[in-house]
Amino acid sequence: MSDSPRGVRLGVDVGQVRIGVSRSDPHGVLATPLVTLAREQNPRSDAVPSDVAELAALVAEHEAVEVVVGLPVNLAGKHGPAAEHVKAYARQLAGVINPVPVTLTDERMSTVVASRRLAERGVRGKRQRAVVDQAAAVEILQSWLDAQRRRTQ
Repeated sequence: MSDSPRGVRLGVDVGQVRIGVSRSDPHGVLATPLVTLAREQNPRSDAVPSDVAELAALVAEHEAVEVVVGLPVNLAGKHGPAAEHVKAYARQLAGVINPVPVTLTDERMSTVVASRRLAERGVRGKRQRAVVDQAAAVEILQSWLDAQRRRTQ
């Protein structure tokens, strides 16, 4: 990663109810699950939602140099309502964690892939729902890290 600084990156899977968070090692090689945050359902318009504040605290705690947010692009490559929702969330997060950059990346199928991988390992039902958001955040961040490495090789 010649053009980006070394350091920990956080991967974020923004859902309506939960937010999955993953982190990379400082060398940008491997993404691992970190935590699932509950999404604040009715935040006051004049206040930072608790989940955004928790994410900002994680950025500070892990000294993250970048946050990679999965953008749900539909299979035709279009941005629907879910993508607009995630873009608004990313803008709000960027305002809170500035100057740490927030990068959007195509997360098509990340939750499907994460669910399949968990099922292959025998993790199903309630246990899967508890960790699928973190697993999706790992898929998002890992594919982004891999793409960065391919770009600089």
